[in-house]
Amino acid sequence: MSEALDHSAATIAETTFGPVQGKVKGDAVLFCGVPYAAPPVGQLRFKATQPHVGWQDVRPATQFSPAAPQLPGGGMTDSGPVKWDEDCLYLNVCTPAVDDNKRPVFLWIHGGAYRTGQGAIPWYDGAEFARNGDIVVVSINYRMGALGFANLSRFGDEFSTSGANGTLDQITALNWVIDNISNFGGDPDQITVAGESAGAFSVGTLLASPLSQNRFKRAIPQSGAGQHTIPAAITEHVADCFVEKSGADNIDALMALSADDILKAQAAVEVAAIKGEIKDLGPIQPFYPSEGNSVIPVSPLEAIRNGASDGVDVLIGTNKDESTLFVTGKYDDEKLLKGVAHYGADESLVKVYKQCFPDASATDLAVQIQTDYTFRIPAIRLAEARQGQAAKTFMYLFSWESRVPNLKSTHALEIPFVFNNLNKPGVKAFLGPGEIPVGVAETMHQAWIGFIRNGDPGWAEYDTSNRTNMRFDETSEVVQDPDDQKRQAWAGIR
Repeated sequence: MSEALDHSAATIAETTFGPVQGKVKGDAVLFCGVPYAAPPVGQLRFKATQPHVGWQDVRPATQFSPAAPQLPGGGMTDSGPVKWDEDCLYLNVCTPAVDDNKRPVFLWIHGGAYRTGQGAIPWYDGAEFARNGDIVVVSINYRMGALGFANLSRFGDEFSTSGANGTLDQITALNWVIDNISNFGGDPDQITVAGESAGAFSVGTLLASPLSQNRFKRAIPQSGAGQHTIPAAITEHVADCFVEKSGADNIDALMALSADDILKAQAAVEVAAIKGEIKDLGPIQPFYPSEGNSVIPVSPLEAIRNGASDGVDVLIGTNKDESTLFVTGKYDDEKLLKGVAHYGADESLVKVYKQCFPDASATDLAVQIQTDYTFRIPAIRLAEARQGQAAKTFMYLFSWESRVPNLKSTHALEIPFVFNNLNKPGVKAFLGPGEIPVGVAETMHQAWIGFIRNGDPGWAEYDTSNRTNMRFDETSEVVQDPDDQKRQAWAGIR
């Protein structure tokens, strides 16, 4: 049975594909499951994003769409089972009102290692940004895993972007926002692109891609930067493994596989990667965006150093103990040295960390080293790459520690603080017992509002002479170069 529509002008908006109707939710209007591209199914699998054919009647937009196909993973933001479908290219809009007020726009790209996640996660609810900042919030889905990033360009020109189709989906969603957001009360000339983890890697890639230049005004990569794309030669090795594991020896056979079979082959490739069976992949995930195509011609950091997005203001930062979520088991000195060898480092790096954390165990040192390798040092390098450019760069460090034993300032913990959503499902379990840190969330939320609205989060720009950071904690404060000794230890590594 079709959903009955309330044809109220307050909840109906026009798009380039057809009209949609949302629903009033609190102080905002929410549009869920709005198509921004054609379903990437059938003959469009593994191919560049295509326009939707559109519709004539008012389309209900009151239920979130399924997520992109993904392996079970869960995590802090979404630990329950995920309903997914290969028809996944939808977005959500939360706006204070459907009018002509030209509000700033916050376009959020979810994380999940390019293999899990969705835009509908409650932690990403934009109602507080709408209410406190008069901001329009958009969250998106995009293709992930092998369906979004398997480099199958060997099979012909129609698959030339296949190694970066998930990124191309994100750019298509950005273009949809530019073309349509004025009908939802937003300003297409005031777009901030933001994301966390793989969402932040995505932001770094959008800063660099020639297809997204001059398309947004500001960017906020949270716990991610201009890294975690893969050279084409290596993604071709990944594709070799994927084709072998799929059992399909030609493109027609690959196109005929079910989405479940694609995911099974993807899982087998991930196991092979863990075992070191894919040449030159190293510690990175196998289905990350491929370089060497029209979407990502060169590595994002190289493009940014050469001036890509030099007119875009950037707010970038990380959490103090990101890798408590990833470092498992107990470390001793031998295991620690083996770990840093994967990063191209040796015992001299470990020696610096022992000096910085004299009372830390080998496991604690592994957390700090992996945190810096994966998140902090890449963020600093992106900020350094933008020195001398026209736009501003700001940096932060999130240091508030969870009361859950050993979790500390872990990966993704800052998200509900940024969105001021400490009351959402699953958040309290990661905050731990005790008083809800409302003040920290309000401070962080207001900083993001200031940056989204006028490019000013409330502290000085980052430059290599003072390396100013805002450290968010029970008492938030400006600090100078909090990474000095560790930062220098990473010079020349990776």
